[in-house]
Formats: sequence, C-alpha cells, structure tokens
Amino acid sequence: NAVDESGDCGCSLLGRQNQAAALIAAEESLPNPDIRKLVKAEQIWSGPETAQPRAMLLKTVLMLALVAQVLVLENGLLRKPPMGWLAWERFRCNIDCDEDPKNCISERLFMEMADRLAQDGWRDLGYVYLNIDDCWIGGRDAKGNLVPDRKRFPHGIAFLADYAHSLGLKLGIYEDLGNFTCMGYPGTTLDKVVQDAQTFAEWKVDMLKLDGCYSSPDERAEGYPKMAAALNATGRPIAFSCSWPAYEGGLPPKVSQSPHPQECSPYPGLLAFCAARAAVVLVTHVLIRRRVVNYTLLADICNLWRNFDDIQDSWRSVLSILDWFVIHQDVLQPVAGPGHWNDPDMLLIGNFGLSFEQARAQMALWTVLAAPLFMSTDLRTISAQDIDILQNPLMIKINQDPLGIQGRRILREKSHVEVYLRPLASEASAIVFFSRRTDMPYHYHSSLARLNFSSSVVYEAQDVYTGDIISGLQDKTNFTVIINPSGVVMWYLYPIRKLGIPQQ
Repeated sequence: NAVDESGDCGCSLLGRQNQAAALIAAEESLPNPDIRKLVKAEQIWSGPETAQPRAMLLKTVLMLALVAQVLVLENGLLRKPPMGWLAWERFRCNIDCDEDPKNCISERLFMEMADRLAQDGWRDLGYVYLNIDDCWIGGRDAKGNLVPDRKRFPHGIAFLADYAHSLGLKLGIYEDLGNFTCMGYPGTTLDKVVQDAQTFAEWKVDMLKLDGCYSSPDERAEGYPKMAAALNATGRPIAFSCSWPAYEGGLPPKVSQSPHPQECSPYPGLLAFCAARAAVVLVTHVLIRRRVVNYTLLADICNLWRNFDDIQDSWRSVLSILDWFVIHQDVLQPVAGPGHWNDPDMLLIGNFGLSFEQARAQMALWTVLAAPLFMSTDLRTISAQDIDILQNPLMIKINQDPLGIQGRRILREKSHVEVYLRPLASEASAIVFFSRRTDMPYHYHSSLARLNFSSSVVYEAQDVYTGDIISGLQDKTNFTVIINPSGVVMWYLYPIRKLGIPQQ
C-alpha cells in the first residue's frame, strides 16, 4: 500500500508483467533466506480472504527485489569487528569546558585523542575509529539541520572528520532515535531520519551510533530500518551501529509497525530509498502476521548492535554483561559474522574499576566473543601496562580473524573455572581459561579431548599474554594452566601435523 499511495516511488515501472513468473523471480532474488521463506509463506496466505490483495503483495515483493541491496545493509563495511576509541565511558557528558577544558566533550578532546591514535601505534594495529558519543549537539538550524555546540566544536564536525581522515582515521558520530538523546539533546525523530543521514554524509562521517532513548517500540521498529536505508541512499559508506535490541530486553526486536506511506512522497529523487521503505512494509507485514522474531533480520539492518546494559567502570558490570551473553549464546553466536556483530560495549582497560587481572580478562573474553574493540580511556595518560594489554598483536590477530565466528563458553567447572572457545581460520582456535575464583591462583587440569579436539592431530599452543609455546599437544595429553583470581590464561592453538603423516 505504501508504494501505491505515494506516486513518486516508481511503481508504474512494474507494469502488468506475468505475475507468477515475476513473483518467483522476485522471491529468488531476495538476499536473506529467512525473508525468502517468509515471502514464500506469505504467498500461500495471500488469498481473497486477506486484507491485502495478491497483486498488491506482488508489487511490494518485486520492489523489494529491485532494491535488495539498499534494504540489506551489505555496505561492505566492518567485515571484521571494528576497533577504535569511543568517548562515553571515560568522559561521559562532561560539557564544562571552563572548569575542565582538557576533559570536556569538545573538538580539543577528539583532536588530542586522534593524535594519540595516530602517533602511539594504535592506528597501525587497527584502532582507526574515533567516535563521538552524546552531548555534542548544539541544536538545529533554521532548516532543521543538526549543528554541533558552537562553543565546544567551533569548527564543526566536517572539520573534525577531515582532521581524522588526514591522520588515517575514521570519525564516528552519535544520535538517538527519539525526541531527545539519552542526555536530553535533540534526537532524530522519524521525520528527520533522511535529513540527518544526509547531514552525516555531507560531514563525511564514517560511522553512526543510533541510540534508542525516548523512543517507543513502534518508533524503533520503523526508525532503525529507515535509517539503514537512508544511510545507504546517501552513497557514502557509513557503518551503522544500532542500540535496538538493548531497548527490547536484549533479544531480537519485533518489527511491529509499517512505515507511513506519505513519507516517501517528499523525496521523489530517492527512488532507492522509497523502494527500500516499501520493502520494510513487506517485511513488517509478514513479521506481524507470523510473529517471527530473529537476529538475522537485524543483521540486514545494522552492522553492529548493542544487546544489553551500558557497561560501567566495574568488574561487576563486566561479569553481568558476560553472563548475559553466555545465557543467550545459542541465539547470539550464530548471527555474528563479517559485517554484523554483537556489541557487549566498551573496553574499560586503562580506567579505574578493573585490576590488572580483570583488565586482561576483559580483553581476552571480548576477543573470544568477536566483539568490537572500542577503548574508552584517556589515551594521553594510559599506563604502559594497559597499553601492553590493548596492543597485544596476537590478541588483535585473533579478534580480527577473517572467519568472524563468535566464540562461546563450552565448559563450566565446579571449581569456578570456565572455558571459552572460538574457531579461527586455518583450523586454529582461541581458548580462554577463565577463573571466577577470588581466593588464590588455581591449577586447572584438563586435556584437549575434554575440549572436543581431534585425536588425529598434533597441536601447538601459544600463550597469548606470555608468548610461551606449548608443543606436542595431542587429544589425550594432560596439561595444567595456572589461573589467577578473576584472571585468564589464553591460548592460540593451531595444528602442526596430522598423526600418521611425516612432519615436513
């Protein structure tokens, strides 16, 4: 209906083609197998007893097929978990630049962090995103365009993007799908989605984090897919980080409302955007009818998404996020992969709430979860010890593994030791032995057979933190790792030969 009622979406191009053949062709061209199944099922339901005639459904399906690459966020970005720096956890909404000029949310802060990323080895290891969070907005101008706070960002966001790009970095920015941001600044309401996407593109922004404060479930169900389509329609590659699941109890959100049809009509030149909106209508219609809720759809809308509570600067907060990810790992683990990632939130390393062992544990656990690595600390004052954790080259290699498979907990012992496993390229694996004990270092005894490794292969392991090599590991080889309280031992395990085959 949305397509037919807005005369600017090019629906006349569909003509009166052979409906049966066209429907099959459209169905087969849909990029998401779950959506294909839904459309096939919807064809069966679309009979004379339904409110929407079959011909109307056909038009919508065809339009979906024509613009599949606009609706589906295959923007070629974030094929590996993104890495960089994000302001929020460390600097929050500190806007008092008179009292605290070095640490307030300002152009100066982001330029100084950009300098550190470029000069202190971070960029060369992959930490390339410089991400602004809340509290940068000054309002909207007479045309309704977002503008930064003119006192704290006197040269504007485009200037900051150019500065980041000149250093080989990328700039991320924050907005909120609601009347206000979480800290009360102007949000991106549904009628501003296209305009704000275009503004970010004109500023040459490289990532958008879209929060969900002050929004309803229906507004989120409409707004997040709409923003994905609007970002794609700008023609600029902008990675899309959404907080949708975090506002729906953490699990896959329900798409519960169709977009308003009249909203396409003011943008007759944006055929791709309008067509994508029609696609959202179809997916929404089917999901409402079937009550289907899955992360696969979300992966076609966002490059990464926050699932759970904001992290706070404490070990308790880290454990609460980890526990939630483990409880729901059967849902979360399969959907992570190149271009779409679960985001357990920022790294606390370098701040005040974690011990040395806990900092190493967060880095290892986030890596085995294939999590984005967004530091949120003061890179101007970070200690050498914390730099060593964050710049560990083998850790980063594991996090950035091209397969993009999220790891999972595979063992939980009565001794309060847990084992996490992440499959990697070239038949390698990352193994994290994690102790929740609080008393003393624990001697954990195990074997690769207990972790379900093959009996026909000889392995070698490298300790990710110490660099020590353990050679000649077979499935029944007994080994012992000593894990400090709240700490980890992490192995990079790889095959060196198959049994029965002479070593080269």
